[in-house]
Amino acid sequence: MTNKADNLVQELERLRSLINNYNYQYYVLDDPSVPDAEYDRLYRELSKLESEHPDLITEDSPTQRVGAKPDTGFAEVVHELPMLSLDNAMDSDEMKSFNRRVKERLAQSENIEYVCEPKLDGLAISLLYENGLLTRAATRGDGSQGENITLNARTIRPIPLKLRTNNPPQRLEVRGEVFMLKSAFEAINEEARNTGAKVFANPRNAAAGSLRQLDPQITAKRNLSFYAYSVGLVSDDFKLADKHYDRLEQIKELGLPVSSEVKVVEGISGCLEYYEDIAERRDSLEYEIDGVVNKVNSIALQDRLGFVARAPRWAIAHKFPAQEEITQLLGVDFQVGRTGALTPVARLEPVSVGGVTVSNATLHNMDEITRLGVKIKDSVVIRRAGDVIPQVVSVILDRRPDDAEAIEMPVECPVCGSAVERTEGEAVIRCTGGLVCSSQRNEAIKHFASRKAMDIDGLGDKLVEIFTEKGFVKSISDLYRLTKEQIAGLDRMGEKSAVNLLTALEASKTTTLPKFLYALGIREVGEVTAKNLANHFFTIDAVMNADIQDLEAVSDVGPIVAQHVKVFFENPDNRQQVKELIELGVTWPEIEAKSDDELPLKDKTYVITGSFEGISRAEIKDKLESLGAKVAGSVSKKTTALIAGEKAGSKLTKAESLGIEILDISFVQSLES
Repeated sequence: MTNKADNLVQELERLRSLINNYNYQYYVLDDPSVPDAEYDRLYRELSKLESEHPDLITEDSPTQRVGAKPDTGFAEVVHELPMLSLDNAMDSDEMKSFNRRVKERLAQSENIEYVCEPKLDGLAISLLYENGLLTRAATRGDGSQGENITLNARTIRPIPLKLRTNNPPQRLEVRGEVFMLKSAFEAINEEARNTGAKVFANPRNAAAGSLRQLDPQITAKRNLSFYAYSVGLVSDDFKLADKHYDRLEQIKELGLPVSSEVKVVEGISGCLEYYEDIAERRDSLEYEIDGVVNKVNSIALQDRLGFVARAPRWAIAHKFPAQEEITQLLGVDFQVGRTGALTPVARLEPVSVGGVTVSNATLHNMDEITRLGVKIKDSVVIRRAGDVIPQVVSVILDRRPDDAEAIEMPVECPVCGSAVERTEGEAVIRCTGGLVCSSQRNEAIKHFASRKAMDIDGLGDKLVEIFTEKGFVKSISDLYRLTKEQIAGLDRMGEKSAVNLLTALEASKTTTLPKFLYALGIREVGEVTAKNLANHFFTIDAVMNADIQDLEAVSDVGPIVAQHVKVFFENPDNRQQVKELIELGVTWPEIEAKSDDELPLKDKTYVITGSFEGISRAEIKDKLESLGAKVAGSVSKKTTALIAGEKAGSKLTKAESLGIEILDISFVQSLES
C-alpha cells in the first residue's frame, strides 16, 4: 500500500513539474515547446488525480492558480478583480454536462440564455480607463497579477486611447484579447524568413511575442488587433446593463471593438449549433480561433452561480479538435513539383490532428530544416489548419533519441536521376531534368488543365498520369491530339466518357489571354500577374518578345518575375508549345486598349470585406478591375475606400480607424448604370 501511495505522489509531482515548466515556457519565455493539446491532456490528468485524492493537493499545484509568474522585464500590476481562466469542454457531451450543472445549481428547468463568442487565439489583457482616458494596460499574468504593457497597448490601433463619450465613468476596466490577423502573421513570418529573424509557429505566439516587446516601436510594427469580451472593475457612476451581451454593446458604444461573431442563443442546442456553424467557417475567418466561449447571459444568474477556485461556473470554453499534435518523424522523402522544385516531405507516425489522421507533413525546404534543427527520429509538433497542408512547426529537443539522424540534401532528382541545383539567393533545390522529368511534365499538364487555368472538365490527376504513362501525352499540346479510341480504350472509360472528355477539351480552347498565360505555368506568374501582363501587352506575341525593361513596366512585376517570364519564352520548346496550341485551335478574345474615360477607377485601390447578397466578392473584384481599379487584400493608408458587406470584421475596424471611406453594395451597383 505504501508503494502505491508513493507512486501516486511521484506521479503528481511529475505532472506538476511538467506543467509548471510548460507554463514557464509559454508565459515567461514566449517559446512553448508543446502544443496546447498536450498541455490540456496533462492538465486534465492532474486535475483528475487531484479530484480523486484531494488530500494530496498542494498550494503550488498548477490547478490552484491560472498561469505563471510574469517576466521581470515589465512592472507588475495587481488585478483588483482577478482575471480567471475558463474550464474546457472537449465535446458535446461535456457541454451538455455543463448545461445540466448550470440548470441544477439554479434549480431551473427552462432553457438558459447563453452568449456564444469565438475563442480568440491570442493574449488576454486588461485595459483601465480613468475619466475616459487609457491609463493602464496589463497582461493577465497569473490571474492575480500581470505585467504593465501600457506603452505597447497604446500602439494597437483598435484600442482607443479615449472613450467615445462626453460623460465617461471615473474608472472602467475592459478585458479582451490581443491577437494577430492571419494576413499580418504571414507578413511578419515572410519578413522574418527574409532577414533570418525568428519565425513564429502560429499567430498566438506572434501576438504574445509582439505584445511583450520591451520596445513599443517593435510592437507598433506588428499590426496587432484587439477584441473586447468583458468588463472588470467599474466605478459606481457607470451603470452596467444586466445582461452580458448588452454590456458588450455598451463597450462597443464607448469605442472598443467586439467580435461581430458574438451571438445570443437559446439553451444548449443553440450553443451546439453555433459551435458547428463557426467550426465550418473557421478557416474563412480573418483570425485564428480554437473554440467557442459560452457564457450565461444574465448577470444575476452569473452572480448566483459564482466561481470555483480558478474559473466561473457560468462560462465554459468548447474547444475545437487540436490543430497541433506531437508525433515522431520517421523519415523524409523529396517530391518534385512542376517547376522542378524538390520539396522535403516528412513521413510521420500517423497522428490525429484536427480530426484528420496525418502521416505526412511539409518541411518546405532545406533552409527550413536547418532553422528547425529537425532530425529523423525526432519528436516533432505538427500543425494543421483547415485545408492547409500539415507542417512541422517545431522540435521537442528534450525528447531527441541518441540515434537521431541528420537530413541530407539529395544530389540527384529522386524521379529522373538528373542533377539538382540551387540558384543563388533561393531556398529551393530544383531538378535540372525539365520535361525529361516525368514529375515536372505531369505537374505542368495538371496545372494547365486546372480550373483556374484552361478548366478542362473531367481531366483529373489520375487520367493525366495514365496518359503520360502510356505515351499519349508528352506535352501540354498533346492534350488536344487525344483521340476517342485512345481514351475509350482505357480502363473504366468507354465511349461515352471519351466523348465527354473530348467535348471538354474542345470547350477549353475558348479561353482568355490571362488564363492562357497562367496555364503555361511560368514561375511566379499567378492569376493576378497573368492578368496584368495581358492587360499591359494585349497580345501573346508582345509578351513573348518583351525584354526585361518592358516587363518591369507591368504593374506588380519586379526583376525576379520579369526574369522568369523572359527565360520561359526564350526557351524554343516553350515557344513551340504556344505555337502548336494556337494551331490546334486555342483562342481568346482580342484585348483592346481602354481610354482613360473607360477606366474611371484608374489609380484607385479598393478593399472588399464581408458578404453581399446576390453577388460574390470575386465578381465585385472583376468589375472594379475592369474599370481600372486595383483590389488589395488588406487595408492601408493607400486604400481609396473599403467596400463592406454583412459581417464585415477587422478590415472595417481598421478602415474606420484610418478614416478611410466606407462604401456598400450600392457603390458597385452604381458602376453598372
